[in-house]
This record gives sequence, C-alpha cells and structure tokens, in this order.
Amino acid sequence: MAWVLKMDDAAIESGLVHDFDASLSGIGQELGAGAYSMSDVLALPIFKQEDSNLPPESKTKNPPFQYVLCAATSPAVKLHDETLTYLNQGQSYEIRMLDNRKAGELPELNNQMVKSTVRVVFHDRRLQYTEHQQLEGWRWNRPGDRLLDIDIPMSVGIIEPKTHPSQLNAAEFLWDLNKRTSVFVQVHCISTEFTPRKHGGEKGVPFRIQIDTFTQGDGGEYTEHLHSASCQIKVFKPKGADRKQKTDREKMEKRTPQEKEKYQPSYDTTILSECSPWPDAAYTSTSQAATPSFSSPPLSTYTTSSYNVCFLFVVQQLSPTASIQDAQKWLLKNRFSSYTRLFSHFSGSDLLKLTRDDLVQICGPADGIRLFNALKSRSVRPRLTVYVCQESPQGSPLLERHCTIENGEHQSSASLHVYHALYLEELTAAELIRKIASVCGVPLGRIHQVYRQGPTGIHILLSDQMVYNLSDESCFLISTVKGKRANPK
Repeated sequence: MAWVLKMDDAAIESGLVHDFDASLSGIGQELGAGAYSMSDVLALPIFKQEDSNLPPESKTKNPPFQYVLCAATSPAVKLHDETLTYLNQGQSYEIRMLDNRKAGELPELNNQMVKSTVRVVFHDRRLQYTEHQQLEGWRWNRPGDRLLDIDIPMSVGIIEPKTHPSQLNAAEFLWDLNKRTSVFVQVHCISTEFTPRKHGGEKGVPFRIQIDTFTQGDGGEYTEHLHSASCQIKVFKPKGADRKQKTDREKMEKRTPQEKEKYQPSYDTTILSECSPWPDAAYTSTSQAATPSFSSPPLSTYTTSSYNVCFLFVVQQLSPTASIQDAQKWLLKNRFSSYTRLFSHFSGSDLLKLTRDDLVQICGPADGIRLFNALKSRSVRPRLTVYVCQESPQGSPLLERHCTIENGEHQSSASLHVYHALYLEELTAAELIRKIASVCGVPLGRIHQVYRQGPTGIHILLSDQMVYNLSDESCFLISTVKGKRANPK
C-alpha cells in the first residue's frame, strides 16, 4: 500500500518543506530527491490514530504562578536531567514571584493577597527520611543560626514576612498579585555539612528550594493550596559557587561538539518546576514537640522505680487491616511522632511490609530498629526469668524444688502448683525481692531478709551475686516465715 503526497506552492513558501533524499520510513513508498510537507505526513490516518488520546494543545493547563531564581544553571547537566544551580552561602538571591494567570483564570484571586512559604529541603530521598535528625544535628552544631532567611531590606512587594524559631528551614510572607514582587533569600547551610566526610562543595549533598502558595479559606486562614514549585541547588562557601560554575564551563569547553550535544546549555536564571506541595508538618525542634501520652494498662499493680518503667506499658500490635488514620495514631502512641509526616500515606499493611533494612535506611539505625521491633511486637527480652510459687502454710519453709522432665512430662513430688513468672531486667537482689513482694501480696517494707535453701538444708542469704548466677527459667517454691520482733530497750 502506498501513500501519495500532494505538494503545493503555499507550503513551500511558508518554509515547511525540506529536502529529503532517502526513503520515508514507515510510509512504504520510495521518494526521490524532492520536498515534502511534514504537516501532511502527520495528518495521515496512522498518525491521527496514535495522537487521538493526547490532549489538544489549547487545553494544556499552564501553572497560575511562576517563580524565577536569579542564578545561573550549571552547564554540566545532561539533557532531560533536572537543572542544577550553585549558590553561595549567606548571599542574597532574588526569586521573582510572577502571576502567570491567563485572562479570566482564577478570577477569585483578583485583588486578593496570597501567602507563599519558601523552604530549603533535602533533594536526596535518603536524607528526606532523616530530615528531622539532620536538622536537629545542624541546630546543635550551630545554635542560634537558621538554614534559611529572607533579606527583608532587598525584597520588594512582600508583606508580613515571618520566620518561626521551630522551623529553621522555612519562611513565609504575603504578596499582592497586582504588584511586582521579589523575595531575596539567603541559605546559610552548605552542602558539605550533611556529608559524613568533608570533601569540599563538589561532594556535598544537593538541596531544593521549594515555594508553596496558598489563598484564604473559609475560615480566613491561608490554607487553600494553589501552586508549588521547586528547583535543585548546591550551596558552597562564599565565592565557591562562582568557582564551581567556572570549572564546569571550562570542562564543557574542552568537550567535542558531539559530547556537548548531550548537555544542557547554561541559563542566566533558574525556573522552578511544578511539584507536589510540601507536607504541612514541617520540621519542628524536639524541644517544642508535643509528648505523646500513653494509656496502656499496667502489667501489675506494684509501683516500680523509674528505671523499671518499661514494664508498665504493653506495645499494641499494629493490625494489617489498619487504615491510614489508625496507622498514624499507632505511630503517635508508640513514640514515633517525628515520622508521622513521612508515613502519612502508609496503611498498617504498608508499614508491616517494610523490612528491617528499609526502616534503618528510612529512620536511621536507632529509630529504625525500634520501629521494626514495635511493628513485629518484639519486646525487650528480660535478662533473667524466674518461676515462683507460693507454698501452702503446711509445706516446708524455704523449700526449693526444681522442675524435671521425664518422658516429655513435668514431674514433681508435690501436688500441682501454679507458678508466676518474674522477669528481671536488673540482676540484683533488690529487684527480685520487689517482684516476689508483688506476687505474694506482701508489703515490701515487711520483708526483712530472703534466704535460699542450700545443701543440707542451710539457709543462704540472697545477694546480688546469687541472683547474677541463677539459671534462666529456674523454678522455686516460696515460704514466708514470721520474724521475731526485737525487744524494746
């Protein structure tokens, strides 16, 4: 089957024709040297069928706003990769806030103020997972400093600029869509501050500058999201960005023309590309974070000391059928509040599918292992487990009997006894006595001494050394002996 292409003078004069000396691939007809119209080719039915699902160009929605960072992009970025911009630490850079709406678009914003929040965040997903710990460490090393500031004297058209002490990496301001607006920002952290080793700016981690814009909601607060955009940056020590830009330019000049075609040209400004809005829960210092409350039932009615408080709470297992809201409540209840934003779209099944390595990479070694153990209901194994049974009054006092196994069955010379398990975290006599007092229902102050019956019926005083050398899961019978009251002087 062959296609016949009809040429006209108008198409030639309009500049839409080109010389074509080879066969037209996919058409099935050999063409000699001549001219053809690409618009006619694209109008063929086979191309129309492929493009039928594409939205018309007229229906493409343009973003209502555009933000332009007045800093040059790097020439050493390959095609189809995101642009990279180098900034100097502490230097003020202009970001132009442009109203990009077409006529009649979003008329409710006419003569209205909008609020924009600008923040510097991590580009790498690995560091995004540990953002709270990274920023808290930076705060500890540089007390009183901020990661991001607004240069108010140089800014134009912004109203009520605000920075929160608990959000070191963000600032917000209001601006009028009908007026020229430019905000000047300063980034005070450098890329090498978040690398394990200090190799210089070239080895530093990339950041992102993100801007989220909101309009007023029904309650008068700026909570209705309108637009978000961001760009990738690297921050160097003063004048380091200029040296890095020059180095990249010199490297590109040494490349062959064929190699240069694989890289983007350097632009004088950086246009922030559209992205998802940043989650509402921004970084907050731990000194001001709310402490979650616990309502789990106690394991026993006996009040323990502060270092034994871990026995007072039972970790509630997360169900695989738990919804996203239930998963968020579970994280808060089990002291993982700093990761609620990170797991804001995870259900119970999603969390339980994460492996130990996944959680360590996301939350860091300490919290990752703790979260993995909580998800798998792995409580801390006690250092020593002892089984005790309170002997009836007619039994022999301080009689110790060990359980033996014969033919797969437990054998005992006495009648059946019900034992209580004592779990010891501290291998001390004091803790064992407290546990015994709780089981026997005897006030701790009324227990004067505890003995263990040894060889030939001797009574051995309980000591820390004895508890340390007890075999795990030993069985004991306990008898109480009324002590003699001392004669008053």
